Amino acid sequence: MEALEILFTASFWVAAIRIASPLIFATMGELICERAGVLNLGIEGIMTAGAFAGWFTVYLGGDLWTGVLVAALVGMTLGLLHSVLTVPLGLSQHVVGIGITMLATSLTYYFYRLALPEVTSPPKIVPFEPWAVPGLSKLPIVGEALFNQTPLTYMAFATVIVVAWALYRTPLGLAVRAVGENPSAVEAQGISVTIIRTGAVMAGSALMAIGGAFLTMSAFNSFFFNMINGRGWVCIALVVFGSWRPGKALIGAILFAAFDAYQIRLQQLSGGIVPYQIFLMLPYALSILALIVVARRATYPKALMVPYQKGER
Repeated sequence: MEALEILFTASFWVAAIRIASPLIFATMGELICERAGVLNLGIEGIMTAGAFAGWFTVYLGGDLWTGVLVAALVGMTLGLLHSVLTVPLGLSQHVVGIGITMLATSLTYYFYRLALPEVTSPPKIVPFEPWAVPGLSKLPIVGEALFNQTPLTYMAFATVIVVAWALYRTPLGLAVRAVGENPSAVEAQGISVTIIRTGAVMAGSALMAIGGAFLTMSAFNSFFFNMINGRGWVCIALVVFGSWRPGKALIGAILFAAFDAYQIRLQQLSGGIVPYQIFLMLPYALSILALIVVARRATYPKALMVPYQKGER
């Protein structure tokens, strides 16, 4: 009975929304890349680099929003590298993505040790504080869960709206979706496939980096190794779960976060009788099950992972 009561507590949903926020940023970033036909497996490393860049900027004296901006710029730089190798040069998106993850992660840890060689415990910063929306934050459960969060959480949900609007209501969004479906048709209209795909990967990578920065500047107040902990790979699965649609991907991110928040509370209820590894496995196992069910009906972009050279048909 207590296990079911957890689902109706405000603290549970507050935690679920907080856990979902970095996933939302990174999932929207991956979705933009894949809609343009580029699989970005560098997401894990880009999130790690963004987490460090944002935190270190604030640690050096910058304000929090400057940290977010620096994280986004770092993500865009890594996205540019990824797109140069995969779009005009046509190299394997799998190999390049894994390489970007290894490069970004290694450089992040190197610069951390270079900047803080004698530090044994990560220095702390003052993170974003929760901001209660007047009136709405007083609503039962929903108010505290959705309207008493940090500014970056509100920004994450706003990002979903902006991405959905841009993809389905603007000429640029139409071009992004078209290069992921039929790049030769886009080229026939005089639009550069290379520019559209490069811009999409850079924009998507910026969102991934902001997702990483959320962890060090909103969820926590310091940077530590392995803090991304596979969230990037989860986001790739969430894009498939959402059938490459922002709204469905948002639901997937919240569901995974709810599973994660739930397993933490189940551990406490079990009192150590059940091995904690079982609970840690729970959100991933349920996500895989949901992915299997949904992915069978998912329609992926036809030109995803297909290199394109100008003039080819």
